Amino acid sequence: MPDLGYVIAALVIAGAITVALRAVPFAVLKPLRESRLVLALGLWMPVGILGILAASTWTGTFTGDAGIHWTTAAHAALAAAVTIAVHLLCGRRTLLSIGLGTLTFVLLVNLL
Repeated sequence: MPDLGYVIAALVIAGAITVALRAVPFAVLKPLRESRLVLALGLWMPVGILGILAASTWTGTFTGDAGIHWTTAAHAALAAAVTIAVHLLCGRRTLLSIGLGTLTFVLLVNLL
């Protein structure tokens, strides 16, 4: 069993590191708000996320062991249409469109 002083020192160090790591984002937040890089990332990241999700879905659909699964491809196409429609109609809310598109795909694949 380690000495009590050793345990206390380890807990204090771990606590200080945790507090410091949680405080760093708030310390650098103000200068980043006006950064051109952050503004560009805010513009292009949602598009990138949707692109990666679409590529992952379509790649998984067409690279199955038995070749192209047309029912899964149809499910993916419908889910992609839902994602695009929700994204455009609901004010470009990325999490909402990705969530509903993913939910649509999962429900279609598992229920049909």
